[in-house]
Amino acid sequence: MQQLTEWLHALNGWVWGVPMIVLILGTGFYLQLRLGLMPLRNIGYGFRMIWKSRSVQDTSSGDISPYAALMTALSATVGTGNIAGVATAIAVGGPGAVFWMWMTALVGMATKYGEVVVAVKYREKNAKGQWVGGPMYAIKNGLGPNWRWLGTLFAIFGGLAGFGIGAMVQANGISSAIEGAFGVETWITGLVVAALTAAVVLGGIQRIGAVAEKLVPAMCLVYIVCVLWVLVSFYDRIPAAFALIVEQAFNPTAAAGGFAGSTVLMAIRMGVARGIFSNEAGLGTAGIAQAAGQSKDPVFSGIVGMMGTFIDTIIVCTMTGLAIVVSGVWNSGTSGALLSTQSFEAAMPGVGKYLLAVSLACFAFTTILGWAYYGEKCWTYLVGPVCEKPFRMLWVLGVFTGAVVTLDVAWLVADTLNALMAIPNLISLLLLSPVIAQMTRDYFAHQGERST
Repeated sequence: MQQLTEWLHALNGWVWGVPMIVLILGTGFYLQLRLGLMPLRNIGYGFRMIWKSRSVQDTSSGDISPYAALMTALSATVGTGNIAGVATAIAVGGPGAVFWMWMTALVGMATKYGEVVVAVKYREKNAKGQWVGGPMYAIKNGLGPNWRWLGTLFAIFGGLAGFGIGAMVQANGISSAIEGAFGVETWITGLVVAALTAAVVLGGIQRIGAVAEKLVPAMCLVYIVCVLWVLVSFYDRIPAAFALIVEQAFNPTAAAGGFAGSTVLMAIRMGVARGIFSNEAGLGTAGIAQAAGQSKDPVFSGIVGMMGTFIDTIIVCTMTGLAIVVSGVWNSGTSGALLSTQSFEAAMPGVGKYLLAVSLACFAFTTILGWAYYGEKCWTYLVGPVCEKPFRMLWVLGVFTGAVVTLDVAWLVADTLNALMAIPNLISLLLLSPVIAQMTRDYFAHQGERST
């Protein structure tokens, strides 16, 4: 096992090396330029479209509302990455990693926008009359049969990654947090989470969307209030925290306290890897959810979809990072959810760990739901609708298993598969970028609303 772990560490370091960082950031930067910085210029417009999407009801153009589709996508992205992932990035790469998470998100908005646009444009109806889409369909229907192998690769990597990043890792995060805070044995938590998961995912995308559009906004609001309490408690340190984040992005400090020290490359690598783990811009997963949304305009869906990256990283992850830095625990030598817990406890002694545990459990549970849909659509693309019910049962089993076993290896495998998912998706976005740019120009020429 030790040799396997070492091999996976080496593989993970390779797939998340400089070439992958360049591919992810480069693709997003290229799309931003090709779109004339449209995603950055239309953040306000994007929020208005989110509000508008709540009232869209057109069953002929999708299975759920665009708002429910966005909440489903957010349910998958707002998870342990926003709490444990941000903390790990800071613990390994220093506070400067937060800056590179910002950069990943700002260029990632264009990436997420492009993913959703092509997913909705090239979606199709399956044998049950349901709308399905995502990178595999965008590749098959947008690039043609000669590129179909690339879509197959995405579906394979996505179908496998789901059980790691979406089921086992998230369930393990829930059981560990609940055990640490409340002393509940992991197998009990595993049974409860598996039962709740079964109650939702066995109902398909309609039930997942219905739960997500109610639970995701509520849990985000509660978490933001908790983090604001931490920030208010240390309000005088906030300006210095921002300065430290920017400074250490380009000039990381040496070892201090329990912090082992970092380099610029490590700060960038951790910021990009944890940023992608959190907001999933570049993975192509959001397009799978948005393709089920009721929308006849792919650009409208793309604008709604790109806001998921802004909400996830620029808002939620930033608040987590600031809480860790201002509370002074970032160089304590701890990592993951424990580091976030320390920041909560610093502001709310005796209470913070319970609030953090509940927040982590809610975030991770919604991720389980979102990724259940992603994984299912990857496997149905590969083998057909016959796998739907067996997949859902295996998913529930994976949730219980993840809750009761140690998952150090699963984290490494999930990180690696994330990178392997991103490669086919990013290649297809670059090849389809002329289509994305033309559709965007046509949309805003018709709307007459080009910026906030």
